[in-house]
Amino acid sequence: MVKMNRKRDRLEVIFDFLNIIQENHNSIKPTPLLRKTNLSSQNFYEYYLELLSKGFIKEILDKNNKKFITLTDKGFKYLEKYRTIINFIDEFELS
Repeated sequence: MVKMNRKRDRLEVIFDFLNIIQENHNSIKPTPLLRKTNLSSQNFYEYYLELLSKGFIKEILDKNNKKFITLTDKGFKYLEKYRTIINFIDEFELS
């Protein structure tokens, strides 16, 4: 899906960010998420704060007060719609 040797566009970065959370059983700590997104700390926190403020992700605290990131319904919907678009592009060989 992602071609080598090119920068990810904004929508791909958001997809990757949300997909990583989903692939980790919809619960991941901030530091592993940062590592897996392959973004600089500054870029990571810009995306993180935007996705948080727009309601794609939320923070939850476990009983030990550890922070975990989870998807909201809006985050799951983004992933679903993004995959639909990518499948459309692939089906019609538009990439």
